[in-house]
Amino acid sequence: MKIRLRENGSLVLDLPEGTKLVLNGEERVLERAKLALCRCGHSENKPFCDGTHKKVGFEAAAGELEWFQG
Repeated sequence: MKIRLRENGSLVLDLPEGTKLVLNGEERVLERAKLALCRCGHSENKPFCDGTHKKVGFEAAAGELEWFQG
């Protein structure tokens, strides 16, 4: 799995399509291979990014974390 921190933006998880996750007890299946999470704290759709970081002038460095199981 890879986590990308977009410069001045969201935290993006690169996961296989069809990945299952549980959010607040509700199981969901990812329709796309990317999941963008809020990093600025201002999204109206937390924990997901809704692009608000652009409006509020959020600034943060880019980065990347990748790990492998097994």
